[in-house]
Amino acid sequence: MLKELNQVIDYIEGHLSDDLQLEEISKYAGVSDYHFRTVFFHLAGMTLSEYIKNRRLSEANRDLLRGEKVTDIAYKYGYQSLDGFTRAFRSWSGFLPSDALKKQASKSFPKLSFIITITGGNSMECKIVEKPVFYLAGISRRVPMQFEGVNNAIVELAMSITQEQRDEMHALQNLEPYQIVNASYNADAGFTKEEGNLTHLIGVLTTDEGASELLEKVRVEACTWAVFPNEGPFPSTLQNTMARIYAEWLPASDYELIDAPAFSFTKMDENNKDYAYSEVWTPVRRK
Repeated sequence: MLKELNQVIDYIEGHLSDDLQLEEISKYAGVSDYHFRTVFFHLAGMTLSEYIKNRRLSEANRDLLRGEKVTDIAYKYGYQSLDGFTRAFRSWSGFLPSDALKKQASKSFPKLSFIITITGGNSMECKIVEKPVFYLAGISRRVPMQFEGVNNAIVELAMSITQEQRDEMHALQNLEPYQIVNASYNADAGFTKEEGNLTHLIGVLTTDEGASELLEKVRVEACTWAVFPNEGPFPSTLQNTMARIYAEWLPASDYELIDAPAFSFTKMDENNKDYAYSEVWTPVRRK
């Protein structure tokens, strides 16, 4: 996918002054909008819209230094008013557009280029699993999006599970991986920013539709799953594996993400504090 990513960057570069639609950019890459935006964020460290905004303002700064009119530049890069452009430019650069020419003030944001750098020889184990329609049955809560460290809201959710709910989960559980799983979905920022909230569910996989009112049921359609086992210090090893899925495995694989709940489970080592075996189950489809 790296070739496609760099082709998209070239496409954006040639259309910075056009009305770029994010969905059309994903089509140009030949993958789904959900997959492209998610992988782009994890590789670039920013959303696709943020990248486009940064490149436009960087080029606007170059145009200002050439003596072009501020009004012309504002409309050239899609701003509907001079005030809107001025606010955006000042927020991005720290100075007013008029200062660019008067004081030769400048800030740049260069065009991205994607490459794979392999270091340390760290391999990623992965297996592909096909699953029929199933349900996630458990309890859920909206929690803050958090990429690193222990999410205290999820800890509180786990502690709130009653024994009656646990008993029903175990009674319903009838699908691999036969573990209590943590599933995440419906993120405010589409899993592309560490902001807003997402729905986090702690529960089991089941084909049984008869869950009581004690548990929430989420239907998951039949699809393919890329499964990534990992073992080491918790939660850093698990979170590092999730990051590598997006930054390393997906760009080099023949699969793309689909918009379905991803889930994981963790088994703590009783003899080794803060050490665990985990698996990350990522919903995908072949390109």
